[in-house]
Amino acid sequence: MIDGREIDLNLMTQSIIEKLCKRHLGIGADGLIILTKSDVADFKMLFYNANGFPGSMCGNGGRCLASFANEIGVANQVCAFEALDGMHFASMLIDKTIRLKLNNVSGIQQYPDGLFLDTGSPHFVVFRLHIDDIDVVQEGKKIRNESRFSEGTNVNFVELCENGIKVRTYERGVENETLSCGTGVTASAIASYYSGLKKETKIKVNTRGGNLEVEFDKPVGENFSNLFLSGPVVKVYEGEVEV
Repeated sequence: MIDGREIDLNLMTQSIIEKLCKRHLGIGADGLIILTKSDVADFKMLFYNANGFPGSMCGNGGRCLASFANEIGVANQVCAFEALDGMHFASMLIDKTIRLKLNNVSGIQQYPDGLFLDTGSPHFVVFRLHIDDIDVVQEGKKIRNESRFSEGTNVNFVELCENGIKVRTYERGVENETLSCGTGVTASAIASYYSGLKKETKIKVNTRGGNLEVEFDKPVGENFSNLFLSGPVVKVYEGEVEV
């Protein structure tokens, strides 16, 4: 994440962003987020995938940016920010958990092998057993490029658990498995409820990157509203890089 309020954003070209995100040769990241000024909110979120191209909404990235904005004094414990898919609201709870409000979801498409929905980013959700044994990169890449998804899709493999669900995600733009995908976790929780596999409207989610929670109002048909994604945010490090 970069505080971009006082920098020339023209410097952040596709090739520079890709280089910064490249592991071993750059900083190494699944994506780049730039915090910029906003006329209608506390700040604006610009998100780029690891390939250097603009990405759609990043749920965990939005939660991290809210924490970052609070740390640098741009926002209080409750904030509003602009993103590609519209306005979002986040709050920092007493235990430092960041709770992010996502946009309403509707228009769920059901296929024989899974469900497709947009939670700020497009996601295909597949229910499987023993997802720890799945080759997520190989299987995810195949589905991600299928012709039925005109702009490609992220792919989530979901396993039902007694106290929630477990999720592994292949992300487009990163073209790899990521340890935790916020919009993917949200899509997986919605799909679990929509399919009748989960009855509760507050669902605990386990990912390789940590534990999250998704909550929503009881839906009317396939319209899901008051969507919230909650979980911890941990600062890893800070530094400077010469571009």
